[in-house]
This record gives sequence, structure tokens and C-alpha cells, in this order.
Amino acid sequence: MKIREMPEQNRPRERFASFGPSSLSDAELMAIILRTGSKTENVIDMSNRLIKEHGLNKIFDCSLEELQEVNGIGPSKAMQILAMAELGKRHSLSKNKLKRITSAKDVFNLFHERLRNEKQEHFYIITLSTKNHVLGDHLISKGVLDAAILEPREVFRPAVKVAASRIIIIHNHPSGDPAPSDEDIEVTKKLIQAGEMMNIKVLDHVIVGNGKMWSWADDWKG
Repeated sequence: MKIREMPEQNRPRERFASFGPSSLSDAELMAIILRTGSKTENVIDMSNRLIKEHGLNKIFDCSLEELQEVNGIGPSKAMQILAMAELGKRHSLSKNKLKRITSAKDVFNLFHERLRNEKQEHFYIITLSTKNHVLGDHLISKGVLDAAILEPREVFRPAVKVAASRIIIIHNHPSGDPAPSDEDIEVTKKLIQAGEMMNIKVLDHVIVGNGKMWSWADDWKG
């Protein structure tokens, strides 16, 4: 049955308008996002199948390509789903925005939600004032951390731009294990030395895993 053939009181949009989003099922909410079904399937049935295939808790972890493997989900619908997921993530981050860093745990809390589902390593810095007030956070690179190609001038450029006196380095391990590799240690030492030359202190390097972290300041015994 097509949506327009349903009684008005059973259509997702009409129910949303009358009773609010909490009155709708997961599939009905997804149907509002996707908007249209296919020639052979209405949008609610398509949404039910999508949720059943991936599970509601895994849909937003899918890539564009993975979503498009579901019959009826093309590039546009896949982008709509992931755009909604990204907005939800940014909304959560904006509510938990830190103004001052007091510990490695603060850094972990700030970045865990952002990085926990990433399938590549993401390398960030937080720029700080002399009293550890957050001036901003900056994505420096994506991909495997490589000390040979990671240039200090690219890492410290945002700090110089905002006149930061301190930075904290953050990156994630997609494996979920935050234990540092030899390369991680080499990168950290290289950037600490570069920071000393530029009079910008590297306070910490926090590696984010799945619910766990490693901190240079707290855990490095070298």
C-alpha cells in the first residue's frame, strides 16, 4: 500500500504533526527522512527493511557504499541518512563543549563520541591559552600516522594562527586499542621537540580507543 492510500491518521507526517516525533516508530521516523519509497515498496516498508538489515544502532556507522547495497537506497537517500547522523553527532558535541582542559579525561570525553566509529586514524590538535582555556580544535590529517611525512609546521600552523601557547595532540585507533605504537611515540617526541623550538608547549598526546584512552602525560614511562 502506498502512503497516500493510507488513512490520514496513519501516515507518518500527519501523525508527527498531530502527536510529535515520540509517537512514531523507528521505521516511521526513518520514512520521514527518506521521504519516498520505490515503485514496488512504500517508504515505511523500505525503512523497516533497512533497520532490520543493519540494526538501528549500526545504520549510522555504515559508509555511503554500504547503505547503497540495500535495495532502494541510492546515493541521495544514503546521504540523507548520514547527514542526519552527522548533525546528531555535532549536536551532542556542541552540548558538551569544554571551555577549559583540566585532564586527559576531559580530552577523551571531548573526542570519544567524535572518533569512536571512524575507520581511519584522525589526527587533531586542541589549541590552548596559558591557562588551558580551549581556543579551538583542528583536524590536521587523516590516515595512518607517519612521522616521516607529518610536518610540524602543519601541526603547529593553527596554534600560531590563534596565538596559542599550548597544544594537546589527539588521535584515534580504529582497532579500539589505545596502546601507542612505536610510530605514535616517535611522532610525539618529534612534535614535543618542535614545540620547544617554537615556544609552544605540547601538554599531552591522547590516543582514543573504544571506551579507553592512553595519555602521554599520564601513561608514558619512557
